[in-house]
Amino acid sequence: MKLLSWNVNGIRACLKKCFMDFFDEIQADIFCIQETKAQAEQVHVETPGYYQYWNSAVKKGYSGTAVFSKYEPSQVIFDMGIPEHDQEGRIITLQFDDFYLVNVYAPNSQNELKRLAYRMRWEDDFHSYLKNLQLNKPVILCGDLNVAHKEIDLKNPKTNHKSAGFTDAERQKMTRLLNTGFIDTFRYFNPELTGAYTWWSYIGGARNRNAGWRIDYFLVSKHILARVDEPMIYDQIPGSDHCPVGLTFR
Repeated sequence: MKLLSWNVNGIRACLKKCFMDFFDEIQADIFCIQETKAQAEQVHVETPGYYQYWNSAVKKGYSGTAVFSKYEPSQVIFDMGIPEHDQEGRIITLQFDDFYLVNVYAPNSQNELKRLAYRMRWEDDFHSYLKNLQLNKPVILCGDLNVAHKEIDLKNPKTNHKSAGFTDAERQKMTRLLNTGFIDTFRYFNPELTGAYTWWSYIGGARNRNAGWRIDYFLVSKHILARVDEPMIYDQIPGSDHCPVGLTFR
């Protein structure tokens, strides 16, 4: 089973670039996107053979997630069931026979860390949500987690310790998640690989210089790691300030 995840930074804009070319070429079994910035009725994505699930923010043009799946899940869960968090369309969970697939777009702590306190509450509640899922069956978690976990995961760690996405608080939440039974699949297979990034600022030609961050992930419950083949970063695919990431799951 081929799984893909991509923060498209606006599906309507990405559709005008290369989204469908990549979608058709990669032939994923399940294709997850984040930051759709659209209500479901505002965009038409032609994907014959796929079930589509959309979770849009109440605020138009903001946040949002979607999943395109060749397989029909037994259940689809939107958000966490917590009113404070369920306004931004950040989570879609698909339940299959032997695993959950969770597509997530984590909140950004924003400039001057204006939203860091909220991000911490969200992290705690999301952690509890995932732990409850894992009581029933294994979890595959994919999406934009908006955090570079280790210094190896961004080009300039020394100048970014107080930047959104690389604060000690955010990194500690990621460490806690990994300590409770999740594996960062890319880093598991590539423990010392440098220069592997999934997001680049539009400013200053960062992508051309590969001055990026790795903030898009596939995490899996530890006891299904044996079913995972080496994950991929499709860093040559344009269309967004993020690139797609992929995983093969047997």
